[in-house]
Amino acid sequence: MNTTNVRRLVIAAMCIALSVALIAVIHLPIIPAAAWLEYDPADIPLMLLGFLFGPLWALLATAAASAIQALTVSAGSGIVGFCMHFFATGLYVCVSGILYRVFKRNFRAAIWSTILAFIAACLIMIPLNLIFTPMYGVPLETVKELLFPAILPFNLIKFGVNSILTLLLYRLVYASLLKSREA
Repeated sequence: MNTTNVRRLVIAAMCIALSVALIAVIHLPIIPAAAWLEYDPADIPLMLLGFLFGPLWALLATAAASAIQALTVSAGSGIVGFCMHFFATGLYVCVSGILYRVFKRNFRAAIWSTILAFIAACLIMIPLNLIFTPMYGVPLETVKELLFPAILPFNLIKFGVNSILTLLLYRLVYASLLKSREA
């Protein structure tokens, strides 16, 4: 295995570990009507990984982080929680990673790919909540009633905050990578 692959594996492992650590430390309910919906910044390192190495790396890291989270910090949510996290975050990081690669790899591309990933993730959470939330014992009618006053606003806030933080951190990571290449 060459040093580039080892370097990528190490960075991916660090992003996975950081994602799990962030969800373990930061998980805040932000919509009182749906207190089970908790904000966490766990997607941010996975988004950055997608910008650095592409959507496949980000998707594989999402699968690993989702599995670790499902077995540890989110063990109560089980396979259903794993599926929801994997599908939502997987779409989020893949859309941004693919579009970042299609556009020129610069900050403007990061902004547009993140905006489109934000929209895609918020939209996919509507059917995912209708499918998976009843598996937690919440009646489908209750999920439908909470969809627009609680669930959609929660996802807009969660993915919005994570998108903004990702872009802020991208600026720092990108600037430090440019400096390290010049040295």
